This record gives sequence, structure tokens and C-alpha cells, in this order.
Amino acid sequence: MAAILLALASSLGYGGADFAGGLASRDAHVLRVVAAAAPFLDYVRSVRSTLSDYCCEIVECVTEEDRAFARMRFSGRHTAPFRGFAPTGREVSWAAAALFRVSDGVIEDVWVLGDLAGLDTLLAGQTA
Repeated sequence: MAAILLALASSLGYGGADFAGGLASRDAHVLRVVAAAAPFLDYVRSVRSTLSDYCCEIVECVTEEDRAFARMRFSGRHTAPFRGFAPTGREVSWAAAALFRVSDGVIEDVWVLGDLAGLDTLLAGQTA
């Protein structure tokens, strides 16, 4: 299961405009994983459109039965309006945690909590 999440994180940081399309050419199994997590991926698409060099890093992952918990770090350069803030050109990063439920190699459910207050502080140009 950890391998599925690592592949997902790798694909989320894929540099192309259509990361799902990039996945299709790299690993058809992972594409099924991505398709199952549509709301989360819609959020990722919106983030990737405002942060260049976007990266999703899984810092730590714990798995048990059909569930995995991941401590994650998102980062990128703020190059377009994001969360109500004009582009700063600065690198920003924030911590997040996610709980995944996997069935037959497909992510069936995902819950993500991110430090958006800390991110907003960075976007406002303050020190977090």
C-alpha cells in the first residue's frame, strides 16, 4: 500500500500540465488510483495551476490493513493568484496529513488536513 501512495505522490509532482495524462503513459495501474481520488485531485490541479515547481512529498507513511496515514509536505513557487493572494514569486510550503483507504490497489477514500493558516501567513508575506 505504501508503494501506491508513493506512486501517487510522485505523480502529483509530475511536471506536465495534465499529470493524469502523464500517469497514463507511465503506469496504467496508478491511473486507476488517481481516478478514484477525484476531489483531492481537483484540489491538486488548482494548486498546480498557481504554484510552479509544485511538489508533494510523503515525509512519513504508516499502513495497517486497508488504510494508510501519510504525513506530507506540499511546496512550490507562488506564481499566480492563490487563496486570495497576489503572486509573490516566493517559495512556499505547508504540512498536511492524509488518511487513505485502499481496496484492490485503488484509493477508495481520502481525507486530507493541511496547515492552510500557516500557508496563508506565508502567502501574506509574513514569517510562519
